[in-house]
This record gives sequence, structure tokens and C-alpha cells, in this order.
Amino acid sequence: MKLLEGKTAIVTGAARGIGKTIALKLAEHGANIAFTDLEYNDAAKEVEKQLQDLGVKAKGYASDASKYEETQNLVDEIQKEFGSIDVLVNNAGITQDTLLMRMTEQQWDAVISVNLKSVFNFTKAAQKYMLKQKSGSIINMSSVVGVSGNAGQSNYSASKAGIIGFTKSIAKELGSRNIRSNAIAPGFIITEMTAKLPEDVRKTWEQQIPLRRGGTPEDVANTTLFLASDLSTYVSGQVINVCGGMQT
Repeated sequence: MKLLEGKTAIVTGAARGIGKTIALKLAEHGANIAFTDLEYNDAAKEVEKQLQDLGVKAKGYASDASKYEETQNLVDEIQKEFGSIDVLVNNAGITQDTLLMRMTEQQWDAVISVNLKSVFNFTKAAQKYMLKQKSGSIINMSSVVGVSGNAGQSNYSASKAGIIGFTKSIAKELGSRNIRSNAIAPGFIITEMTAKLPEDVRKTWEQQIPLRRGGTPEDVANTTLFLASDLSTYVSGQVINVCGGMQT
């Protein structure tokens, strides 16, 4: 059974990693996919082809999610191209980790702009179409460090905590129009980036996780599918930790 047949989803930051896995998972369940990344390069073209091979309409767009006007225009273009916006997955994000004593203003501003302002930009642009159709699911990618904090990640933690506050506020603003807003807080997820960590570092992380393993992008994508679909029609304003029990 396809849970998203005939619906359209926007997934930001989807040319690789967790975003790519989410886009493919939603497409497997029938959703047409408009996805973005900073560049429309070979990786984005490959994702576009993989999505189309699943039998759905799919198109990749180059987008700097931190730019307000550019985002408003892009979402208008997607609406014209696809005819509706039913699901928005705000996944685009970066890290620039360092201790506060060494952190530059540029490192702070870049992370807040890409991770947090992008969520404002895309939600602001998509909500007008969701309000007209009186339905929609907004899914924002936070992190367990947005819940608990982490040394050396004050900029990233602040951006991800900000996403949680934004998510809960939007759920209260838009709920009366049948628009839901939820956040996902992944824990230690095995991606290309974390796979490069030394074996002993990964083992230390895994020992701190009750399930004794890192998560996979598929674990995050499955939770996204739940929140995007009608399986979660009475779930809004929530933060779902996908962390193997690390954050309780």
C-alpha cells in the first residue's frame, strides 16, 4: 500500500545522505518529489533519475535555502510545476563545529542561517499553499543536540533547538487549518560523514546508545514517512527522537 499516492513533497538538502534517503522513501510510497540542494550537479541529477525510475514526477532544484527571496520564488515555481504542496521536509543543514572560545562570528552566522533561517524561509513560502488547500504536513529536521546540547556545537545546537521552538509554534498557528508541524531529532546516524570517524570513536558512541548501534538514514526516513502520511493525522507539535534510546 502506497501511503502518499498523488501527493507532492518538497525535501530540502536531498542530493545525498539523510535527505536523499527521505526523498526516495517518500517516492516509494507514491509522492511526487521536488528536492533541493545547493547545486544542481551530477549527484542531484542521479537522485532525480532514481526518483523518476520509481514512477513518480521528480525534479531537482539548485537552492540556497538561507536566502529568503530566492526561496519564495522557488516554492512558487514548484507549486506551478506540481500543482500542490502537501509535505515539506526541511532537511538542509550544515555543521561548523568548534568550541565557543574559538568560534568566529562567521561560523555562528552561517550555521544559524542555513539550519534555522532556511526552515523559516521554506515554511513561510509553503504555508500559503497549504492554507489554501487546508491540509499539509511540515517536518523539520532537528537533532538530539538541539534537545540536550553538545560541547563544541553551540551554533549547531542553538540552530536545532530553535527549530524545535519554531515547530511547536507553527503547530499551534496552523493546526486549525489541518496543517501539522513536527520535528525529528536524529541521534548518532551512520552517514558518509560519521563513517569517516575512527573506529574507536564510533565504538564509544555506540556504547552510549541503549540499542548499541548507530542509526541509519532509513530509520530517519521511516519516521519522516509516518509524519508525512495519514498514519499521523493526530500528531502535531511533537519532537520524535530517532536515537536508539540515547535521549529520553
